[in-house]
This record gives sequence, structure tokens and C-alpha cells, in this order.
Amino acid sequence: VIMGRQKIWPHLLLWLSLYIIWVLVFQRRALTFTHTMTVEFCYLFFVAANFYFNIKYAISKYLYQRKYFLFALLFLGGILAGAALRVPLAMFLNKYYFNPSGQQLSPKELFTNSFINIFIWVLALVAGKLIYDRIRFQQYVQHMEKEKSKTELDFLKAQFNPHFLFNSINSIYGHIDKQNASARNMLLTFSEMLRYQLYECNTESIPIEKELNYIKNYSKLQQSRKEENLVVRLKAGDNIKGFTIAPLLFIAFIENSFKYVGENENGENRVEIELQKLSDSLLFRVFNTKDNMRPSTIEHKGIGIANVKRRLDLLYHGKHKLNIDDRETSHEVILKLQLS
Repeated sequence: VIMGRQKIWPHLLLWLSLYIIWVLVFQRRALTFTHTMTVEFCYLFFVAANFYFNIKYAISKYLYQRKYFLFALLFLGGILAGAALRVPLAMFLNKYYFNPSGQQLSPKELFTNSFINIFIWVLALVAGKLIYDRIRFQQYVQHMEKEKSKTELDFLKAQFNPHFLFNSINSIYGHIDKQNASARNMLLTFSEMLRYQLYECNTESIPIEKELNYIKNYSKLQQSRKEENLVVRLKAGDNIKGFTIAPLLFIAFIENSFKYVGENENGENRVEIELQKLSDSLLFRVFNTKDNMRPSTIEHKGIGIANVKRRLDLLYHGKHKLNIDDRETSHEVILKLQLS
């Protein structure tokens, strides 16, 4: 409701300002002030109707689709209709309210005057709106370009530390006792994750199978370092294959789940990760239980989450829906991506 009011107020102020200007500018001594107010209000109604018809329908449906002839027909047709409808209204007001005994303008004169006035104002307002939208679009593009550059820089910075660690893995692996199979397997899993980040994530999109394998490795690594009573459930549909997504979109949310998962010794501590493909959309869900004794609100303003939100806005602008539900004893993130 608040957003609706915020959008309506600028429009109301625009038309009120325009109406006051018209009344003051076009006030004539031969007409009473109330007569002028009524005449200009009638014009305001037909001008506004044509303005919103064009910006809400005709421009997006025809002008932006390069159907210029059809747009011109609709533009002129709307003004003709407005002028035609104003004629009987003006004749009725003049005859019964403003000038009952005086000379009346002919329907042809009323129509001509109405058409010229409505045409000029609708043309000026629509042109102004198109220029305003063009300026805002250019500003938005410039902002997105800056954000994209910043995101790419952050992504490269995030890869620097894994690169250093990856070069050290071989020497660490050699110092681990061969009988300690668990530690060696953990290091190999970690090595595979780093390799994925370094050498396969430098593209705009990645096969979903590789991203899923990375999530599996990460979950396996985290479960091995957590308490034994942690239950990790990873569910991926059979149709999670054959398409691509932007790399490393989900891992920040999964990291948060393992970071804040409960440590209750008597109850079940659970992390659930789910991927489903629904028609042309991908649904990602991660859920974790929480302890009552720990802070009730999970922080979502860290660098990782902020970067993901910025990347979503850049790469899936208007094509994603993110919902974060933070409750007292559980936490859930649901992200829906439109794939096409």
C-alpha cells in the first residue's frame, strides 16, 4: 500500500499543477473563474486519459516494437475519440450552465478546438515522458556497468586466496599419514572444490551438473567437520541436468546454513539442500535448524550474501525471486531463477 501511494502521489501532483497552470493562463475576462475551471478540468480528463493510454499500452505494445504506423493510428485515434466525446459535454455545459442565451459554438468548431488542444498537450506530455524514461534508462545502464565491474573485481579477489591454497595442497597432502584416509580424502575434496573455483568459474555460465557436484563436495566437507548428530540432506531432481546457470550463486546461502545450524545434543540438527527444475525455472532451497540459545536473527549483510544479491540483480534482473525466512528455531532460503 505504501509503495502504491508513493507511485500515485507524483502523478496527482503533476496533474494538479498542470490544472492550476491552465486555469491561471487561460482565464479570460469574458468567462467566469468557475467556467474556466470547468473547461480546463474537462480538457484535463481527456488529456490524462490519452496520456495513460499511450504510456501504459500503445508505447510498449507498438512504439517499442517498432510498429510505428499502428502506434501513430492509435495515438491519433485516441485524440480523435477524446475530442469527439468532449463536443457533447461542452455543448451541454454551455447550453444549460454557462451561456444558455448566448451564441453557441458549432459542433465542428468545438471538435476542432478540442482536437488541437488535446493533441498539443498529449504530444508534449508523452514526448516528455519518453525523454525522461530514456535518461533514467541510460543512468540505470551506467549504474549496472559499474556494479558489474565491481562484482567481477570482488569475484577475482575472492579467487586469490584459493589460488594460493591450491598451490600448497600437494605439499600438505604428502605430509599426511597414508593410514589417515579420512584426512587425505577431505583434502582431495577440498582440492577439487578449489580447482572448480579457479579454473571452471571464470565464465558467465556453468553446467548445472558441475555446480551440483561442487555443492555436494562442500556439504560432504562441512558434515565431516561438524558434530555427529548433524543430518545433511541433499536432494536434486533427475532433471537437474542439461542447462547452465551463473556459477557459485547458491554457496553463500549454504555456507550460512552450516554456520548457523543448531548444536543441540538432544535434538536433531539438520541442513536440507534441494534443487528442483520446474518447467523453465530452477528452484533452490536451503533449510537449517537453529538453537533457541543462539541469536534469533541470522546476519544477511555480509560480503558473500551482498555479492550474491548484486550478481542476481545483474545476471537475473527481473528473472529471479529470493525469499529468506528467518524463524526462531529454523532458517530457510528459497531462490527461484527463470532459466530462459
